[in-house]
Amino acid sequence: MSLAVERQDKRKRLRIRWRKQDTELSLLALPTTIWYILFCFLPMFGIIIAFKNFRISGGFLSNVFNSPWIGLKNFEFLFRSNDAWIIIRNTIGYNIIFIVLGIVLPVLFAIMIGLLHSRKASKVYQTMMFLPYFLSWVVVSAVGWAFLSFDKGILNQMLVNAGGDPVNWYMEPAYWPYFLILLNIWKSLGYGMVIYLATITSLDSTYYEAAVIDGASIWQQTRYITLPMLKLVIVMLFILAVGRIFYTDFGLFYQVTRDSNSLFNVSTTIDVMVYKQLKSATLGMAASAAFVQSILGCATILAANWIVRKIDPDSAMM
Repeated sequence: MSLAVERQDKRKRLRIRWRKQDTELSLLALPTTIWYILFCFLPMFGIIIAFKNFRISGGFLSNVFNSPWIGLKNFEFLFRSNDAWIIIRNTIGYNIIFIVLGIVLPVLFAIMIGLLHSRKASKVYQTMMFLPYFLSWVVVSAVGWAFLSFDKGILNQMLVNAGGDPVNWYMEPAYWPYFLILLNIWKSLGYGMVIYLATITSLDSTYYEAAVIDGASIWQQTRYITLPMLKLVIVMLFILAVGRIFYTDFGLFYQVTRDSNSLFNVSTTIDVMVYKQLKSATLGMAASAAFVQSILGCATILAANWIVRKIDPDSAMM
């Protein structure tokens, strides 16, 4: 009898009571919850378009329900297309490079800026590196056109003045993998650097003071203190980046290249293909491609987290 009473008392102590603070926090989270419901969960209803021959003849709901079911034919088009290999290769290949450089370079620059003694110089460098992140790809595309235009581009004018011949950059696919990688790093470097730099500045300075007393060099402090302390953040951002390996920045691959047909083999990714399918009104094919992206993205992020958990359980996200 006493054991039952003791268990009942324990349940009462563990029972969660609704307090005034819970109400305030719930109200604070309400706008975000509504946003997720409207723009993340309700649109999931549109997944069925991927399995239908979607026809536009009236309202959205009537189109969805009246369009005939065609099973997996939209998915067959995606994988049997002659360009499927090129599109998947570009999407995964670019993202692998972006993930590697998107970790190595921001960590490197964050460590370098963290070692600066002048706080004013550190703020100036952070601002200069972070500024490109706020520029839209439309603006970057216009600046790129000013440099790469065949008639009045700055690069061609420099080539002509040096005695060379102008190059039609938007017709030469050999150069664009380097342009796209450079632009992506240039635009995203500051954002990643700020994240790692915030982690570095929050580290306990006594670690470094003890290392200096023991005679550790800057490289040894970085190797044995800074990098191990950054490991958790690096792994977390790596897992999130791997989860988007089947997604690309649409503005980079469509706006910057100005949708040049000559650059199809080096600039067309899944997102660009989805947009072009939407323009041609084949909504079912575009929906199937987006659906595949979501499924594969979920699978890769779970796989990456599982691998990290096997190697280092403390660094896994869940």
